[in-house]
Amino acid sequence: MHYLIGDLQGCCDAFDRLLEAIDFSPSRDSLHVLGDLVNRGPASLATLQRLHTLGNAARCLLGNHDLHLLAVAEGVRPLHKSDTLRQVLMSPQRDAWLDWLRQHCLLADQAHGWLLVHAGVAPQWDAAQTMALAAEVQALLAGPDLPGFLRVMYGNEPARWHPGLAGPERWRFVINVLTRMRFCAADGTLDFKTKDNADAAPPGLMPWFEVPGRRTTGQPVAFGHWSTLGLRNQPDLLALDTGCVWGGALTAVRVDGGRREVFQVACEQAQAPG
Repeated sequence: MHYLIGDLQGCCDAFDRLLEAIDFSPSRDSLHVLGDLVNRGPASLATLQRLHTLGNAARCLLGNHDLHLLAVAEGVRPLHKSDTLRQVLMSPQRDAWLDWLRQHCLLADQAHGWLLVHAGVAPQWDAAQTMALAAEVQALLAGPDLPGFLRVMYGNEPARWHPGLAGPERWRFVINVLTRMRFCAADGTLDFKTKDNADAAPPGLMPWFEVPGRRTTGQPVAFGHWSTLGLRNQPDLLALDTGCVWGGALTAVRVDGGRREVFQVACEQAQAPG
């Protein structure tokens, strides 16, 4: 059985209860966790440990909070007041956990035809181009100059894709699409100011998956990241961040065998929104 799971964000207790609810067996089943494994919840280190014990049965993507942990560890970004990463940063196995984390992917297509990503896919990209660009940036994350890459990774520009983008501008745009995107304009220009639900789109903006002519239309895409969007269960779209860390739910969806089955567990609120 193959399950897709939304943002864990260090909520290990809810994760354990969800595994129990789906009667998960590492020898029989597979998990695909859609990024943001850590941060904001109470047990980031325990969550990494739990995922690690599942071995190859758990395949994880990187989200913006996972990249933030790497950046903090390398001294590129400061800890924020709401961060809950100190258990990982103070662990005697800190370096091993960070190395394990950065070997994970930004994109996957291993779950019965689903394209898996943390935040979204640029409207101008088809599935093959998205996979190629994600692999390009993933090689830098796993490469020998991680601090150098992280120093140029942050920023909101460029806001629109162009095939001629190169170097840090190209990498930054790819990272922003795969791990931060919610709304964009009809021409694919990204917006990072609005974090409300899809109905609150500012004038001229729309959810990335509603852009007319999106080249992955018809390709099943599953993503997390957007807690205010909630569960979206459409034929070719699954939105799976249901706000566990904010007191919502943790969601898994079984996608194998031509069926789709939703499982949820209620979560205790770890932080207040905003």
